[in-house]
Amino acid sequence: MAKSSSSAAAKRNNNNLKLQQQQLQQTPSTRRQNLLQLVAAAASATAAAHSFLANHDLALHPAQTLTLESNISAVSLSISNLLSLIHHPIAFAVPRPPPPPPSWFYRFMSSQNDNDQLFIESFRMSKQSFSYLLALLTPSLSSLTIPPNYAVSATLFRLAHAASFNAVARRFDLDSPTACRVFFVVCKAIIDNLGHFFELRTDLNRIVLGFGWISLPNCCGVLGIDSFAVKGNLFGENGSVMVQALVDSEGRFLDVSAGWPSTMKPEMVLRQSELFSSIEESRELLTGPSYELNDGTSIPQYILGESCFPLLPWLITPFRKSDTDDHEDEDDVNDGCLNLSSSKQAFNSVHNRGMELLDTAFGRLRSRFKSVGRLLISDKAGEEKQENGVAGYLELSEMKL
Repeated sequence: MAKSSSSAAAKRNNNNLKLQQQQLQQTPSTRRQNLLQLVAAAASATAAAHSFLANHDLALHPAQTLTLESNISAVSLSISNLLSLIHHPIAFAVPRPPPPPPSWFYRFMSSQNDNDQLFIESFRMSKQSFSYLLALLTPSLSSLTIPPNYAVSATLFRLAHAASFNAVARRFDLDSPTACRVFFVVCKAIIDNLGHFFELRTDLNRIVLGFGWISLPNCCGVLGIDSFAVKGNLFGENGSVMVQALVDSEGRFLDVSAGWPSTMKPEMVLRQSELFSSIEESRELLTGPSYELNDGTSIPQYILGESCFPLLPWLITPFRKSDTDDHEDEDDVNDGCLNLSSSKQAFNSVHNRGMELLDTAFGRLRSRFKSVGRLLISDKAGEEKQENGVAGYLELSEMKL
């Protein structure tokens, strides 16, 4: 057995040696010709991948099509760059890309498949929800030159999959600048017209009842802050924005204050938010009846808040060790606090369970709309690079190697 393995290894070495000798004997012209043949083969494979994608994009998950597009673009750009370095007369034909089919969205909407799951995968909502959203936004989209259903769908697709404007444009038969404008017009329409869906002011009884079922009597929400990375120069390198959010017992958003630079302290964000003004100044919120415990203790309406916020009469934050306390010992850490009594630790435990609702809400948001978790402001350089990859493939189709 050992002799057989040794013989096979010797044979491979001889073959490699012969190959190296053949390569050394090749003239520069022969090597260049072989390189061109490899380029032609790579271009043919790229054309086949492009054809496959064009013919099966409705059957693939949107994330798969975006990945294939990205890979095809990268290969096309590499081939185009390689050709620019060869400086050799054209000798081989590169297959032309298939003629562009009707836009992906047109074919998607024209298909006879009534599987609502495909719609949810593409736009992160059901057809029924989409129709309702479209009816609400259509009056605000009159300035656009494309149909409202195209505009809303293109925006949802970008939000759902973090797709570039170039990728959105190809799927909805638009040019990239139009796709960009459509996205921001629809987002503004959402901000301007859908604020009434937050239920803090309209269904407070439901909110309080929901928290009552998880042993937080008279609680009106859980308040916290999360940060979202932003590409571009608006907030500097590795910049981010902070979002203050209030959620109910099911992790649904009740109030949102977004766009604050990460350099601001959470307390300043809170004090400048409309929620704070509605509670502290206009007294519009948290003015409902108190909850009476069996021992006669009265609990007014309140909100649970993260430890980064100040303790206020209506904003309940967890217990923390006083700065004047002595005998700090890392072994005494419990729930992020030091040397707390058992009753305070028990309170913090309940408080932490409430704060988990906020983590759930932000987690679902990032999972459903990838663009929110990855990118808030477009990376123009990245999109231009991707577009150059597609352009490189189209240029190849006009050449003969």
